[in-house]
Amino acid sequence: MKDGRIVGIGGIFFKCENPDKTKNWYNEHLGIKTDDWGASFVSRKVNKPKENAYLQWSPFKDDSDYFGDRGQQFMVNYRVENIDKLIERLRSEGIKICKEIESYDYGKFAHIEDVNGLRMELWEPIDQEFDKMYKDISKLNVE
Repeated sequence: MKDGRIVGIGGIFFKCENPDKTKNWYNEHLGIKTDDWGASFVSRKVNKPKENAYLQWSPFKDDSDYFGDRGQQFMVNYRVENIDKLIERLRSEGIKICKEIESYDYGKFAHIEDVNGLRMELWEPIDQEFDKMYKDISKLNVE
């Protein structure tokens, strides 16, 4: 889509007192395979079934300011197409841009605020970079 849009969920982030203890608990009791960042879940893209898509699950320290307001306990990361156009359009619509677009090998990120003042992360992923990082699929959460 030329104007940019959300195409799925890219991650679920939440605050807790002890992220390592939390990751260990989820690993031990629920079988979620975790790493330094949390856990990665891999699936297939509906419109491109030979390509992987990734979702990140990450506990953050309870005093993290990554979500903006210290009172915000969770943040959703949305997968988007054409983040540049999306941010341009949202800006023109008066939407608060909390964190401008940042680019990494694995995608582009920006933070915006919704009508309730909740910060969300927008992510235009480069899933092929995760394919390189996770060559051993057994380390991921898959069916």
